[in-house]
Amino acid sequence: MRRWSVLLAGTFVLASQAAVNFGIAVLAPVLRDHYDLSLTEIGVLLGVSSVGALLTLLAWGLAADRIGERTTATIGMVGAAGALAAAAYAPGFGSLLAWLFVMAAFAASTNTATGRVVTSWFARGERGFALGVRQTAIPLGGFAAAFAVPAVVDAWGLRGSFLALGGLLLVAAVVAAGFMVEGPIRDVEDETDVLRHPFRNRRIWRISGASSLLIVTQMTMIGFVVLFLESQRGFTHLQAGAVLGGINVVGAAGRLGGGRLSDRVGSRIGLIRWIAAATAVGVGAAAVLVGGPDGLLCVALVLGGGLSMSWNGLAVAATVESVGRGRAGAALGLQQTMLQAAVVVAPLAFAPFVAATSWGAGFAVAAVFPLAGAQVLHRLRR
Repeated sequence: MRRWSVLLAGTFVLASQAAVNFGIAVLAPVLRDHYDLSLTEIGVLLGVSSVGALLTLLAWGLAADRIGERTTATIGMVGAAGALAAAAYAPGFGSLLAWLFVMAAFAASTNTATGRVVTSWFARGERGFALGVRQTAIPLGGFAAAFAVPAVVDAWGLRGSFLALGGLLLVAAVVAAGFMVEGPIRDVEDETDVLRHPFRNRRIWRISGASSLLIVTQMTMIGFVVLFLESQRGFTHLQAGAVLGGINVVGAAGRLGGGRLSDRVGSRIGLIRWIAAATAVGVGAAAVLVGGPDGLLCVALVLGGGLSMSWNGLAVAATVESVGRGRAGAALGLQQTMLQAAVVVAPLAFAPFVAATSWGAGFAVAAVFPLAGAQVLHRLRR
């Protein structure tokens, strides 16, 4: 029972961080009106606020190896909550960016801490499913934000929304402190890799590089779908939020099913490549249907966006299983740092590209990245 309580705790902590990240994306139209922002400035908001995570992920991974997952996650959640409270009172766009930068820097602690603690309680043959459960935190957090944040902002305004998200992170800090305890699993099959630092492991670099390509599509879909549907198709805030919620439901199901299937077939990498190909088809269909019927467009967006979220748990499992237990935090720190670099760049590049071309062209380019990620993984096994 102890390992399941740790898994649920790690999932809740990561979901809380995800709810904040998605909540900011859901608030994009409100932030645009409140601060009088352009589409490019919205891209800056969604991208630059994640730079803090990019600069601290590796450090948090090393900290998890050194001081433990529980302490790392607790410190991070408390710091992120404080930064969100300050962002609620930001007088201008510049100060808002600064506080979101600080928030992301602290919140990044959960990426490595929750992944590391889960792998310490579940052996290789069941780890894919366990990490799949843990990775459902992202779409579950997004689903909650898609439906809850519009209601909160309607009731309490923009400031109240930031404060509510900060309160959620404080609850996550309490959960991390109480339940995220390191487990007993030490993988025998990983012992030959203990002396090989992740920085010298070519497999880690390939997985990290592929992850950074795959995340581009994920970020364009979840970061801009609400704005696209409201500004281009006339959807209401709740209707657009429902589409984002559907994307996250499909993403959650994909992470659970993919994790279980990878345990049964004994392959993480092969399944990631299949998901990447399916993602390219779904997002490509959305690009074609940008001007088509609402129903077909929404189906393509939900399927393409959901599939773009289905591979993350498999990549985490493949990363951890490529190194010794004592290096898991560092390996995840490296993989998450490269992934986060793409998270920062994607909205900064996507928004001006769409402004210069069209939404259809933007989604079409987004469909190419999963194919590139699959190609990077071509030579890897399992």
